[in-house]
Amino acid sequence: MKIAVSADSPDLNAKVGSRFGTSKYFIIVDRDTMDFEAVANPGASTYQGSGVQAVVLVISKKVDTVLTGYCSPTAIGHLTTNGIQVLAGVVGTVGKVVQMYKKGKLQRQPGVKSGLEAGVKIDKTTLIHALSNSVNQIIRLLPVLTGVVLLIGLFSSFISKELLSSVFSGNIAIDTLLGASLGSIFAGSPINSYIIGGEFLEYGISLFAVTALIISWVTVGIVQLPAEIAALGIRFALVRNAVSFALSLIIAFFTVVFFTIIGV
Repeated sequence: MKIAVSADSPDLNAKVGSRFGTSKYFIIVDRDTMDFEAVANPGASTYQGSGVQAVVLVISKKVDTVLTGYCSPTAIGHLTTNGIQVLAGVVGTVGKVVQMYKKGKLQRQPGVKSGLEAGVKIDKTTLIHALSNSVNQIIRLLPVLTGVVLLIGLFSSFISKELLSSVFSGNIAIDTLLGASLGSIFAGSPINSYIIGGEFLEYGISLFAVTALIISWVTVGIVQLPAEIAALGIRFALVRNAVSFALSLIIAFFTVVFFTIIGV
């Protein structure tokens, strides 16, 4: 039997992560032997879809139970549908809570409920978690917003129209492929892709290339590929990224054609 515990660091002495989707690690513990594997959570550094990535990771590890702090009703629904028990509201160190779970004491702690028991009822604890997470997200967004302002300044100062013209030839097919390639390599908040895309348009770069860049930025992740391979397997990760890259080209083409037809 395997137990997945959200954690702040990759060992049994780590504190249980306060939030399932954005915890830095998941410690996968064998209930019988206490052997464990620390797996980095690919959703810990993202702002969108972190819960989904964490759910996929946990399911791929074939665990039976999840121990965590706060877990959204949506994540609980996906996990329980796949036969995984969820105990939320858990605090302490990973090793300690696993031992408590083995002894049957964890379920009797106030505020700790399985996914099926928890449902979607909002209580005081859930509300506090939600408010705390909202504040934390605002704090986490501050560096992003600062980075956006700096990015605009740096782009205007160091990227000239002549430089972009030497890279983007004006050939729609080549420029679209280049835009998708750049979006696949770049990393960071999707907000940055909008800023860069806007600057590209100001400098006369094709809308095909800009659209492909934005789509591939969000859907293709070359930088995060090692973490995705570790979580989902090399075949799935490579196929998903390849398909997403191809779709970014196709969607870019049809999006621009659609806007042209409606006269936007």
